Amino acid sequence: MQTRYRSVVVDGLCVFYREAGPADAPVLLLLHGFPSSSRMFEPLLGRLADRFRLIAPDYPGFGHSDAPEPGAFAYTFDRIAEVMARFVATIGVERHLLYVQDYGGPVGFRMALADPGRLTGLVVQNAVAHEVGLGPLWEVRREYWRDRAGHEAAVRENLLSLAAARTRHVGDDPDPQR
Repeated sequence: MQTRYRSVVVDGLCVFYREAGPADAPVLLLLHGFPSSSRMFEPLLGRLADRFRLIAPDYPGFGHSDAPEPGAFAYTFDRIAEVMARFVATIGVERHLLYVQDYGGPVGFRMALADPGRLTGLVVQNAVAHEVGLGPLWEVRREYWRDRAGHEAAVRENLLSLAAARTRHVGDDPDPQR
């Protein structure tokens, strides 16, 4: 089944999403991680479209969705969850299975807590479920959210450098070759 590419306006923002599968099938809402977008789910869309209506949105500031200036939009998990909840309502989805990966966890968990009646199930892949799990690396990111211009270089190092990638994937493992 072919993937459809769509956009809808939510809270004044153009939210892009990918959709595949029959309109009357159970809905699987796919919430992406960082630094990705709905594109990360393209292979999954092709594999599951015969059984589910798959919907993979891009958060504000990600992929093909609008990216307002930080002064005009609070790039927090709370705010992104609000937009995603309104997105689901706007496209007419009443109940869905939720698949969350990485940033999708804090976004999806907030959506589930705010309206548990919409949730039919939950699939979690590599997602942090609590503030403590975000750890000290997140202080740089929080500072960036408060003042983008003043913290852009620090957040690039914190997120995109080779050292950051190594920490993300290897951590402090004494034997990473294992």
